[in-house]
Amino acid sequence: MKDILPIVISAIVIGAIVIALSRKFSLSSRYERKPRAHTPWSAQDHGIDPTDEVRL
Repeated sequence: MKDILPIVISAIVIGAIVIALSRKFSLSSRYERKPRAHTPWSAQDHGIDPTDEVRL
């Protein structure tokens, strides 16, 4: 039990540092896609009927 305690504590500390750095630098926003115009194929994914006359 005494051998595992330092490993668990260091894993928690490293995890907290990684989470803090990822929130500070906001790396995930770099990979977000911008919204695009709906194609007939993607419109069906969003529940839009592509046979309607009005297109988005």
